[in-house]
Formats: sequence, structure tokens, C-alpha cells
Amino acid sequence: MDTAEIRSKDETDTRVLLTVEAAAKQLSIGRTTMYALIKAGHIATVQIGQLRRVPAAALTAYVQQLTNHQTAA
Repeated sequence: MDTAEIRSKDETDTRVLLTVEAAAKQLSIGRTTMYALIKAGHIATVQIGQLRRVPAAALTAYVQQLTNHQTAA
């Protein structure tokens, strides 16, 4: 892993708000799938002016919801 990758990973880990693309990357899914999850209301977002951002906590909540749902089934 080169220093650019390490720096990029560190920056993503400490950010409170992520772009939709960065959030999709965090979940290891595609951009289109991420937009579909947002549209369906599965992942919360915030609007800042014309920018759409995904709170890092929303990703954690979504993964927790998936985990809880799959453990209960």
C-alpha cells in the first residue's frame, strides 16, 4: 500500500460526511446501488446547498440494520 492510499484511507476514516461515491466505496458497492439505497430510504443523507452527503454514522446504522435483520432470520 503506498502513502497516497494510506492518506486517502485515513482521511475517509475521520470524515463525518462522505460523498455518495466515497460512501459506496466504504460499503464495497457500486455508485448506482448506493443511489438506489438512498432513494429507497435505507441510507440517510443530508443536503448542503446542492451537495448530497452521507453521514458516516448512516453507513454504520445501515450495516447494523442488515446485521440485525440477518441474525433474526
